[in-house]
Amino acid sequence: MNALVDVFDFSILDKVIKETTKAIESSKESLFEIAESAKDIHRKMESDLERVNLEVQQVIEKVDCLESLYKKARVRLMEVSRDFQQYSEEDIKKAYMYAQELQVQLAVEREREMGLRLKRDELVRSMVRVKEMSVKADELVSRVDMALTLISGNLTEFSHQLEGMQQKQWIGGRIILAQEEERKRVAREIHDGPAQTLANVVLRAEYCEKLLATNRSELAGQLHQLKTTVRESLQDIRRIIFNLRPITLDDMGLIPTVRRYIEELKLREGIDVFFEVRGEELRLKNPYEVALFRLIQEGLNNAKKHARATRIGVSIIITGDEIKVTISDNGSGFDVEKVLAEAAGKESFGLLSMKERIELLNGELKIDSTPGFGTRIVVLVPREQAVL
Repeated sequence: MNALVDVFDFSILDKVIKETTKAIESSKESLFEIAESAKDIHRKMESDLERVNLEVQQVIEKVDCLESLYKKARVRLMEVSRDFQQYSEEDIKKAYMYAQELQVQLAVEREREMGLRLKRDELVRSMVRVKEMSVKADELVSRVDMALTLISGNLTEFSHQLEGMQQKQWIGGRIILAQEEERKRVAREIHDGPAQTLANVVLRAEYCEKLLATNRSELAGQLHQLKTTVRESLQDIRRIIFNLRPITLDDMGLIPTVRRYIEELKLREGIDVFFEVRGEELRLKNPYEVALFRLIQEGLNNAKKHARATRIGVSIIITGDEIKVTISDNGSGFDVEKVLAEAAGKESFGLLSMKERIELLNGELKIDSTPGFGTRIVVLVPREQAVL
């Protein structure tokens, strides 16, 4: 701490600040209003983005439904067109009109989906610009506060504030690095999953084109495989989207989202996961729901990937004073102090990142683990601050 304080020459600062005290005091309120205005705009954009994301999800589901109906309508049209004895010209006309109507609706919804995606992308870019402006305004307000603290002569209080700012800056830097790491992970996941699958779809489609002219008997089987491949790719893409930001987290809250995530994990990985909820199922403020979900997600991932656990327990207990989240497993366990010490000296985004995220919300994270005897993670956050 002394090294941080020694960076500043307080005699020079005192001289400069005395000359600018009046200007600083008159500017502080304006800077604060700018910062708050930027935050209000950003919150409004977040709300708009949530609404647009919901609309995108809805239109995707509608497009999927219309595609299914359109395929059935085309099959129906082929059936009535081939059998002139059973079906009349009016039947053929109706089947054709119905298929054409679905085709038009599908084109309209696809166009709407594209428009919503463009709107969402522009909104995200605008949010980044507003966030940058908000951060800059906050930095200016912080500098003004530091100057006023110096003027008051309370250097002890100022040193504590400086230490806190350094800590926040350090955490902020780690969060940015964690975001970049997450982007790399998603890029790898898309490249190794949907991108490879879609490349295979192109090859199969080209093969089907050749079969159309040479071997129609094999064509049906190839088309079935192609449809299966596309369906699996769509499932992969939806899984990636869910892992990035589960829509149910905004719509239904933490507990339903965790419940769904665990059910899908059990089905996909075949791991025995027990989920328990005690107390009233309440909606929490968005930062708490996101932080706790990410923590549970990280804890489950560590248990199955690193600890190779076969049984995992997750519990959420809501009492009158606090919200307690517990993740326990029967995995290999580890030396907590050693792992945290190693994580502090490098860009680690696991346990240490989880601990920092909870502490930013005035919560507490405890890790109890011994090599060979599993791991138990307990998170406590104050109910009064967390509940909507």
